[in-house]
Amino acid sequence: MTSAVAAPAFGALLAARADDQQTGLVFDGAAWTWAEVVAECRARVALLEEVCGSAAGVHVGVLLDNVPDFVFWLGAASLSGAVVVGLNTTRRGEALAHDVRHADCAMVVTEQRHLPLLAGLDLGPAGERVLDVDSPDYRTALASARASRTGVVPLPAPDATLLLLFSSGSTGVPKAVICSQGRLGSLAVALGERMEIGRESVTYLCMPLFHGNAIMTNLAPAAHAGARVVMARRFSASRWLRDVTDHGVTYWNYVGRALAYVLATDPTPQDAHTSLRLAYGTEASAADADRFARRFGCRVMEGYGASEGVLRINLVPGTPPGSLGRPVGDRVVDIVDEETGRVCDPAVFGPGGVLLNPDQAIGQMVVRDGGSAFEGYYANPAAMADRVRDGDFWTGDLAYRTADGYFFFAGRTDDWLRVDSENVAVAPIERVLHRHPDVSLAIVYGVPDPRTGDQIMVTVELRPGRSFDPDGWLRFLDAQPDLGTKWAPRFVRVTAELPNTGNGKVARSVLRKEGWHCADPVWVRKAGGYVPLDAAGRERLTNEFAEHGRTERLVSPS
Repeated sequence: MTSAVAAPAFGALLAARADDQQTGLVFDGAAWTWAEVVAECRARVALLEEVCGSAAGVHVGVLLDNVPDFVFWLGAASLSGAVVVGLNTTRRGEALAHDVRHADCAMVVTEQRHLPLLAGLDLGPAGERVLDVDSPDYRTALASARASRTGVVPLPAPDATLLLLFSSGSTGVPKAVICSQGRLGSLAVALGERMEIGRESVTYLCMPLFHGNAIMTNLAPAAHAGARVVMARRFSASRWLRDVTDHGVTYWNYVGRALAYVLATDPTPQDAHTSLRLAYGTEASAADADRFARRFGCRVMEGYGASEGVLRINLVPGTPPGSLGRPVGDRVVDIVDEETGRVCDPAVFGPGGVLLNPDQAIGQMVVRDGGSAFEGYYANPAAMADRVRDGDFWTGDLAYRTADGYFFFAGRTDDWLRVDSENVAVAPIERVLHRHPDVSLAIVYGVPDPRTGDQIMVTVELRPGRSFDPDGWLRFLDAQPDLGTKWAPRFVRVTAELPNTGNGKVARSVLRKEGWHCADPVWVRKAGGYVPLDAAGRERLTNEFAEHGRTERLVSPS
């Protein structure tokens, strides 16, 4: 793995486009050449210097949808040594204010539609410097800064911090991951090659730029290659095909449920004749990836990458179905039992692919000597201590691997359940449930058992026009040869829309907190099958917790 310091600074890669007259950015009917993009970025450097007195080292919170100004402020930071803090537009109230203060933002750049989110919040010093990109004052200040601009500031070094990217927060409080100029520059080169992004490529950027996936697997490689970036304010399944067709898109990056949402749209005769060559992303089910590839005549490439940049796992020839593949580079990656510190045994599979030794095979992925490659969490020593131990990097992700080195994702450490004295990981269960023909997405998580340990609950989104059939669900479960004996969900919640973290990932922490106390219909498994969980059933559960002295573990609607 190339170190960040040895890698090219992303600012240098962007500056190389200063005279490039090829179209670089397209948004909502407007277009900019790469030369114009760089000029817009430099104008914002000048504005930053006027507002804050300097640029290098200044933390700029960016609370924007995917609009041109987000790209221009990212570029401004890369050219000047400022730091962009990606602010999640789905965060609210004190949670959003905490992110601004925690990241030591000196100013916040936002837009008219998100300005009310900041009203009344304690933003620290940034509260005195909130720029609304839709306002006449902003446009006037920008024009003045552009006119007064003289010369070009020195480019930052590769080890200078460029981004603070908050983790998705799907299982807990988000952490601000540091990304240097060199790390982003290195990724722009390496991932651009892997994604086959070249000068003639047209990329479609609709995943949120406040999340690293959109920057690292789309914008940065496209800038390095001088490709054309077609940007949408946000992902829309109904708009996706029109944009891909109208702009001749060749590459698209996605996260989470995006493939499932596109597949839920009505098929058209042009589906198999798009210009799309490759869709790259993470967390799509194998069934959705296969259906997407066949419907749109392209390749779908899944990859695993830790937000912290220490580990990537890619599919390679011969990868077994359902596997992530093998780690990239020469890093040693072990599966470790956190309680004992032992390296876990290789996975043993039985008929139908069932994992026979989950207790011995599943553990946390640990990158040996990976701590040196981690650039850190900003102002969070506790999180750093949890991840970096004796020089090793603990990913927080569960997995198991075959004797010949293929890795299988098993969930987050927060999703490591104890069911009837057996350790259970959620990801293998989800892979089974996604085979159900009516299921668009299935999210498995644990809820407390009235007596001891956990019970398995799943929330499912169904495909359009489908309804939950409890008898059919039971027959499906009984027919799956690789569904472990303790893996069948006790509770099934059916929802029209899963809660998300703003970047396409499901907010499991919300589902766990709500448990069976929700407005959606919930079914519970009894001896005869799945039956609706009504008010009387919820009361019986409450009494069971009290009877066994576990009231403090009872999930509650609050």
